[in-house]
Amino acid sequence: MIDVIKRTMLAGVGAAVITKEKAEAAFAEWVKKGKISADEAKAMASKLADDGKAEYERSSAEVKQTVRELLDKAGVGQKDRIDALEKRLLALEIEVANLATHKDAPPQA
Repeated sequence: MIDVIKRTMLAGVGAAVITKEKAEAAFAEWVKKGKISADEAKAMASKLADDGKAEYERSSAEVKQTVRELLDKAGVGQKDRIDALEKRLLALEIEVANLATHKDAPPQA
């Protein structure tokens, strides 16, 4: 779980630090130096953006699933059951109170 959270945070930080513009600037420098072609630079920038988005979505899905599992284990999803039990308890308390009241009343003939 910690690993998933770390990856998500790193993906977010990485996306913030290495923006598409910065990547394009670096790729433009490589084009200027003749290390790659302009088309290669454009393709690399696009792939970097797509990969970052895909990693963010994958990590987000993992975090959501992990949180959902933790909430289930903690019983947070049991609210409906608790509400139903509280209603039953209230009904039983009323019934006990009624029985106690009728017990003290004189018998009717």
